[in-house]
Amino acid sequence: MKTRLFSAVAVVFFLSAASAQSATVNHFELIKGPFKTGEDVTTACLQCHEKQGEEILQTPHWKWKGVPRTVKGLENSKEEYGKANLLNNFCTDIEGGSRPFCTKCHIGYGWTDNSAPLNDKTKIDCLVCHAKEGNYKKALGGYPDPVLLEKGKMDLLRAAKSVSLPDRNNCGVCHFFGGGGDAVKHGDLDSTLIKPTKDHDVHMGGPTDMTCQACHITKEHRIAGASTFLATNDGRVGCEDCHRDPHRDSAEHKTLDRHMKTVACQTCHIPLFAKGQATKMSWDWSQVGKDIEPEEKFGKETYAKHKGSFVWDMNVVPTYAWYDGKTERYLKGQVIKDPAQTVYLSKPTGSIKDPNSKIYPFKVHRGKQPMDSKYHYLSIFQNYGGLWTHYNWQKALVDGAKASGLPYSGKFQFVATGFYGSINHEVAPKAKALKCSDCHFGRDTRLNWQELGYTGDPMRVGGRFETNAAAPAQDSRAAQK
Repeated sequence: MKTRLFSAVAVVFFLSAASAQSATVNHFELIKGPFKTGEDVTTACLQCHEKQGEEILQTPHWKWKGVPRTVKGLENSKEEYGKANLLNNFCTDIEGGSRPFCTKCHIGYGWTDNSAPLNDKTKIDCLVCHAKEGNYKKALGGYPDPVLLEKGKMDLLRAAKSVSLPDRNNCGVCHFFGGGGDAVKHGDLDSTLIKPTKDHDVHMGGPTDMTCQACHITKEHRIAGASTFLATNDGRVGCEDCHRDPHRDSAEHKTLDRHMKTVACQTCHIPLFAKGQATKMSWDWSQVGKDIEPEEKFGKETYAKHKGSFVWDMNVVPTYAWYDGKTERYLKGQVIKDPAQTVYLSKPTGSIKDPNSKIYPFKVHRGKQPMDSKYHYLSIFQNYGGLWTHYNWQKALVDGAKASGLPYSGKFQFVATGFYGSINHEVAPKAKALKCSDCHFGRDTRLNWQELGYTGDPMRVGGRFETNAAAPAQDSRAAQK
């Protein structure tokens, strides 16, 4: 009897989930308390989980950096890279004195300066990933919110008693709110995914209800997953990990399989992103400090005096680019050759000529941020405790230079920046995947074939693996790309 792949995958998933659930120990009677601080809870956890504490201290989740194996040309670098020392065009950087604010999402307590995170197991925040009750919330420096504790609205003992395997709430409290707010940074991750419909995300929605770690396999607290947001990874996640022969029951099996040599699964199966709520598409820091009456779009603010102006969008058609699994990253202090051109802080590498590259979907976030006019590199400034309070760029840049060690000449200008962010979530049901006419037949299509390196629509001029790709395509090769 022919067995459908989805059925096999579903059985494996649900058996794995059941096995993992049965392995979870109920801590209600084991944890006694009382607890006054987060470190008190961690000390109790370490009585049984000392090995797990050692594991955490070695992970990119803890260090916020790692071997830059996803950055082209830096795979063998002895220096580690990540959120701890790279720039973006959202909140831009954490080295300029803003770490107490940013580490509200760190899995530890008290990392408030530019030194390495403390090599102290008692500073690990076990609750942020494992607590299900107690209204556990983090505040500055990653500590439990002192206001909630003082008012009795957070219960550390109840939170500790409720620990179990992470769910989407645990992961999402940081990853849905990256970049300073819900749906800001990631185009395909926001709080809608806590309880999405199946149409919104076929994996996390409806009866499937998959946890993050169902795909992001975790071993010794090292979590698999790589994207253009990251410089390192502890293993990659691929659709083919579960979907070994996804089109075998389709009448277009052979055509779709030819596409898979050039087109990533995500390209056809995530036609739109930001389906649940709008995501930030642009952030203009040059507007900071102005008295502008803010407007709203999609229920989001388009201006904040301490941050500048924003552009939001919803149900966004992705930007498509070749991707070989690596990125080009802008590094701290790197000289900008032409400030008149967009500076890309993260951009996928790959090309039509590389058989290992495929066409992937991306969110491209645009920005305007300061560049040192003399040294021609992106400046690091202090936002939290600095610009966000006094709106003074000179002071923010001077203070940011002191904290980061990157010199500031005293003069700056704003430059356009771009950041390619991977799109891997919000997978649509197969009935809503892209159809041939969405990309081909000379209509107003979503893919710009010339920008991708083709002479025209591959349905007409032939695919990239053919010897004469510029020649008109024949019926026998019409769908080959």
